[in-house]
Amino acid sequence: MNRFGRVSRFAAAAWARTLRQVARVVVNVMLKPEIHDPQGEAIASACQRLGFGQILGVRQGKRFELEIGGSADEAAVARIAELAAELLANPVIEEFEIRAP
Repeated sequence: MNRFGRVSRFAAAAWARTLRQVARVVVNVMLKPEIHDPQGEAIASACQRLGFGQILGVRQGKRFELEIGGSADEAAVARIAELAAELLANPVIEEFEIRAP
């Protein structure tokens, strides 16, 4: 509230967001196991140089956190799977998993 007893438009927008249900869905994208991962190899090599000899291999990937209106029911997760297959991952070389905590 401001000094006049009014709620700012930013505070009102934040309040409105808390009133509607929002779910978070995580999409993890990784290279398929048979695909060469030069960035992962570079990270593994750097680990060795930095004294982390117990690191034997690294595979790098991407993580997307999506906030969706409503609940993360089966229909919503199915739509997110479509989105992941079309936009977030390259299905030729990558695979993805969806987690709706």
